[in-house]
Amino acid sequence: MNKPTWLKKRLPREADYENVRALLKKSRLHTVCQEANCPNLWECFSRKTATFLIMGDRCTRNCRFCAVAHGPASPPDPSEPIRVAEAVETLQLRYVVITSVTRDDLADGGAEFFARSVYEIKKRDADVLVEVLVPDFQGDIEAVRTIIEVRPDAVSHNLETVPRLYATVRPEAKYRRSLDILRHVTSCDPTIYTKSGLMLGLGESDEEILGTLQDLLEAECSLLTLGQYLQPTPQHLPVQRFVSPEKFDKWREIALEMGFAEVASGPFVRSSYKARKLYRTVSI
Repeated sequence: MNKPTWLKKRLPREADYENVRALLKKSRLHTVCQEANCPNLWECFSRKTATFLIMGDRCTRNCRFCAVAHGPASPPDPSEPIRVAEAVETLQLRYVVITSVTRDDLADGGAEFFARSVYEIKKRDADVLVEVLVPDFQGDIEAVRTIIEVRPDAVSHNLETVPRLYATVRPEAKYRRSLDILRHVTSCDPTIYTKSGLMLGLGESDEEILGTLQDLLEAECSLLTLGQYLQPTPQHLPVQRFVSPEKFDKWREIALEMGFAEVASGPFVRSSYKARKLYRTVSI
């Protein structure tokens, strides 16, 4: 299926991109921007921002939409949280997003590494805002509490798609378990914003999207992202349809009317794309 014209982007200046890429390489850090072949990589790097991917570059799960490598993972590097914090300081970031590969091989799913990363960043500058985009920790509520204790400013966990498509798109995940992660964050600390995201174009119907948005609201999710699914390689799920920018605008209107505090919706929107702007809208 050929991409429509609205899915073409102009590349920013190469020098800015290379500066950020060089810093990440020197610091031995991964970003989801690079590992997941994000279409916004050049734009975000040119603005000196990135979503840090902690605990390695290999995932213990093999979701059929995701370009992150799958396979045996090495033990996490204990120095990584400090190196992330140092990179944040060097880049002079004011809003940081930290995510990870899924580490089902670790007892706590990697929750301690998230917590240490948040702690190290805020130890250097308490005014830096930190959003964590977490896996489902196999439903381990104690892992969620470990992260909440260090008080990130926002906790994000993506549903990715509607429940009917989970067996195809996310065969090792559970829809209700993901909703419970979001619900538990709010029950532990209602001052922390929760956020989730959906990819459109995988074969979902409008009625299924509406039902999923309602489930998110009932789980007390306040921030929402909606973006176009793009097939990263021929081995991944094919795109079933391309959603027009106008339709994405309409979904934003619908979601806001339903009760979400803020919504980012568009073909290039990803869960951490312009995350600071989304957060600022509801926190001011």
